[in-house]
Order: sequence, then structure tokens, then C-alpha cells
Amino acid sequence: MLPRAGDRMRFQAGQYQWAGFLALLLGLPVPAIASSEAPSIAPSIVVAPARVEFEHVYDPSLPVPSYDYGLGQPSDYLPRAMPQADRIVLRLGERRVYVYDDEQMLESFPVAIGASNTPTPLGQFEIFQMIVNPVWQSPWTGEIFSPGPNSALGLRWIGFVELPGGIIGFHGTPTVDSIGQAASNGCVRLRNEDVLALYAHVSIGMTVVVEP
Repeated sequence: MLPRAGDRMRFQAGQYQWAGFLALLLGLPVPAIASSEAPSIAPSIVVAPARVEFEHVYDPSLPVPSYDYGLGQPSDYLPRAMPQADRIVLRLGERRVYVYDDEQMLESFPVAIGASNTPTPLGQFEIFQMIVNPVWQSPWTGEIFSPGPNSALGLRWIGFVELPGGIIGFHGTPTVDSIGQAASNGCVRLRNEDVLALYAHVSIGMTVVVEP
């Protein structure tokens, strides 16, 4: 007679128990035994996130933390305010014009001034004329010359005093050998690169002081 299914299962379970017992005695790994029962599944538990509330109270007695930046302070990378010129001073004896912001001297440039028979006038004046790439007309022949670095007036013109014979002003010149001399008809000559820099500082109405 064939054994029943339940008897076979009990017999096989007994065999596995003896095999496990012998394995433990001999120090051998115990083989895994498949269970005939369905594995139990633990019910899933959903835990709601905890909500923590706190109140921040400002304490002025606590020290304010300082922050060190390896590349310096943030203010180091912000644009700095540029000084603004408020006047220019021409010193004839020095053959030099100075740009000032209050008592701070911003820049200075060598110049040529009027010759002894056509001197640059002394006094305090105001800039009333500013021209980019001025056109020069010869006072002797009336000929008009194209603007540019080789023009007699160079790249910029800054008029500051009007005389019966014409307007006196700062201007560029291609005749750089005259810089430092009393050689003009009363105007103030600068190298073209210097008159560009001077022009960037000045504005209409700015004070011009001409000293001996």
C-alpha cells in the first residue's frame, strides 16, 4: 500500500531533521529547507512625518558672527565710485594742467602755452564749449582742414575763454615737440592721448583756473 501524502511529508520532514542534526555534529553547514507553508507577510505600516515647531527669539546680546571669505569680502568685487573732477588748474610756469576733485589731484598733463606775444590769459573761467573731432579753419588763409589726429586741433577741443581775437581752449596737437614750450597763439596744446583723458574729466560749466 502506498503511503498517503501526509505520511510522505512527515517522513521527509523527519529525514531533514536527522540530516540537520548530523550536519551540526559534523560541523557542516545546515542546508536550507523549503517550507511548504506560505511565508507570512508583515503588514506595512505607514508612519506620518513628525512636525516640529519652534519659536526663534532674537537676542541682541549675542555676538554677531563674522564671515571670512577666501577671496576677500563681497564689497571687493563691487564697482567703486570714481572721483569726479570739480575743476582744472593750469599753471603756466610749470607748463602743466592739473585735474582736481576738491583737494585731491586726480591727473596732470604737460602742455604748451601761448607764446610771449600771444599769451594764455590768467584768471578764473568756465568751460563753455566741448567738441569731439574739431574742424580747424586757418585764421590766416581761411582754409578748412579735416578733423583727426593730424589736425591742428587734434582729437578734442575744450573752450574756456572768449577774447576779441577768438576763443582760447585746450586741444590736441600733432606738434608734440612744442609740449612744454610757450609756443601757441594763446591756446593750450596737449598730446592727443592726454587731451582725450582730460576731456573725459571735464564738463560744461566746470571751473578753469589759470595761474602764473
